[in-house]
Amino acid sequence: MDGWLALSSGARAADLPLEERTTDASRLACRPLAETVSALDGVGGAVPGWPDYLEAADASSFGTVLGLWGDELREAGIGATAIGPGAAIALALPDGTLAATAVPRPTEPTDLTALVSDAVATTSVVVVDAGEIRDFARPAPPEESLGTDGAEPVETPTPSPPPNPELYRAQQVALVEANVAAALAGIAETGTDATTTVVVSLADSGRSPAMQVLAATGPAFVAGQPDLTHGILTTTSTRQPGYVQSTDLLPAFLDASGITDLATASRAAVIGSPPRVLEGGVDAAAGADRIEGLVDAERHAQAMRPIVAPFYLLVVVLNVALYAGVALGLSRPAATRTGAAVARWMKLEGRGVPLSHVRPHVLRALRVVAVAMASLPVSTYLANLVPWWRVDSPSLGLAGVTLAIIAVVTAIALARPWRHQILTPLGIVAGLTAVVLLVDIATGATLQLSAVMGVPVLVAGRFYGFNNTAFALFATACVLLSVAITNPLVRRGRRWLAAGIIAVIGVVAAVVDGAPSIGADFGGPPAILPAFALLSLMAAGIRITWKRVVLVLGGAGLATFAFAYVDYLRPASERSHLGSFIATLFDGGAWEVVLRKLEANLRILANNRPLTILAITGVALVVFVLARPLRTAITSPGGGKFSWLSSGAPISQMGTVAPMLRPGLVALAVVLGIGFAVNDSGIAIPAYGVAVAVPLLLAACASWMLTLPAGGEVAGEAGESSSDNEADAVAPADPGPADPTR
Repeated sequence: MDGWLALSSGARAADLPLEERTTDASRLACRPLAETVSALDGVGGAVPGWPDYLEAADASSFGTVLGLWGDELREAGIGATAIGPGAAIALALPDGTLAATAVPRPTEPTDLTALVSDAVATTSVVVVDAGEIRDFARPAPPEESLGTDGAEPVETPTPSPPPNPELYRAQQVALVEANVAAALAGIAETGTDATTTVVVSLADSGRSPAMQVLAATGPAFVAGQPDLTHGILTTTSTRQPGYVQSTDLLPAFLDASGITDLATASRAAVIGSPPRVLEGGVDAAAGADRIEGLVDAERHAQAMRPIVAPFYLLVVVLNVALYAGVALGLSRPAATRTGAAVARWMKLEGRGVPLSHVRPHVLRALRVVAVAMASLPVSTYLANLVPWWRVDSPSLGLAGVTLAIIAVVTAIALARPWRHQILTPLGIVAGLTAVVLLVDIATGATLQLSAVMGVPVLVAGRFYGFNNTAFALFATACVLLSVAITNPLVRRGRRWLAAGIIAVIGVVAAVVDGAPSIGADFGGPPAILPAFALLSLMAAGIRITWKRVVLVLGGAGLATFAFAYVDYLRPASERSHLGSFIATLFDGGAWEVVLRKLEANLRILANNRPLTILAITGVALVVFVLARPLRTAITSPGGGKFSWLSSGAPISQMGTVAPMLRPGLVALAVVLGIGFAVNDSGIAIPAYGVAVAVPLLLAACASWMLTLPAGGEVAGEAGESSSDNEADAVAPADPGPADPTR
């Protein structure tokens, strides 16, 4: 149903939910298609259920105009024939009636051949509904409930699953294939070589989404382009070989009919662009390779789909566990109790485990774990270099490949020549993350397709450029990379050089992210430019004032609009979604876009309930449980409860060796905060950024602590208490009640 409505409107469309329908008594989630009321006469007629479709379109925020195709054909005086109920939906007028000839689909495929042949000979546009395939969980209802005679549908019980689901499905597939073959035979009988023929599957057979088939032959949809032979289709809306969306079909059919001058409202509603062919080999082997590649892409998408939710759940759990482990598990009282437990387990009666002996091992372990966790996002992208989805257990295959890449990245980041440099591991992981995303997106975004943190192609949200996940990771990585590169310069007093380097990195990041031909991310530059402008000012030692903040935000807004406006100046079929947004803005549809993004934000919170609950719990844990001891430790003169790790040095002293850390934290807050506000992934954007930034900052802190001399001898430092300033404090094997650490 949704596919036929998309063909009618050129936009996303759907039926009403089952409980809200007024013209469907089937009790099936996917409404059975019924022939038009007057289809038997072949004249006029009305599409059953059209009021429901209009209500659903009006309730959506996509500005969908149902009946657009039929209306444009009527206005252009182009004759059309609809064979079958789905075809009638595609060619219906905005009020649900048909100006096209409406013919019911014959029950026998052999009768369809003559019907199609006559239609092709007498009309310019012929649409054939070859039938449907339903999984056994939702079989089609009896024919009498469909209302084919114009009567109101009668109440019928939901049919029971067939006794042999495999046979049931095979019979449906055979019938659809026979109808397709009959329709193609009817076209061939006309002897016309100038007919553009398209075979497309517009729906899934069940509740699970899948990539469907699209094949075309004959003249190109757009004049001047190569004919639809010996190649693979692509489109501007996906920029991926072999990927076409159902919303791309109406622009193609309108162009093929010579209809290019749409009304303003209609032009704003059509979001796709005509498919075109990428040249390929003409021999059978080349064709077989193309088909195998498309089948493999579907296999990849299906393998990734069930992994996504558990993966994000795991990421949240691991990050919360890391934060809790650092804030609570590594405090001095917890360490003392742990030492006592170890002593008892090792039966070291009368002796203890000196914390000074444990300290370097704990810090090294923390650094390894933190760097490994920060390497996880980029590793999931690099994992797509290996066909993990082809193994018997794709989830285990992905886990194995990802862990191997994490191990390699961690080993490189903590290699001996630079492991003791405080910000070098941070810079390596951040730099690798930024470079991998930049190179991938600049070369076609192939690593993102069906990556667990990349683009879920079955959702059909975005196929190229920076999606919200990639933006959050890229922006965070660029900020951290800038901090790592410029920190030595600031320490040596070369602040203006550091500010210049940051400005260059920021401009490159914003251009790559926002350029229509690369990142095409409308919400990226408004976040990246202010963050890097402020970071550059702070690196130069310039005081931040409200006036400067307003100027920075205004400049970022103008730059973003410039990106989008340049894209808008291109032909409509060549625009990215940046230019399409400006067109929507000029056509008065900006408010609908804003509402749609707000709905998407709320949907993330509502639909992913387990992850939402866990995320809220994690935030509450960090804010109300972990923040206080961490803040106390940072501001305490002797390191607070973490003095045994910092050798009695205040953690704030880290700012003397890493003066760019604080400006970096401010820039991260700006880029993730604005990203949260202007993008439709909402809370997910700061969550992605934190998953990289916090582990790397913890690794940097651990590296700094490892450079401190054992014993906590820090010149000029006053202790808090005798127990907190003893670098070599011993955890008793059996601490008694009087022990102050119990």
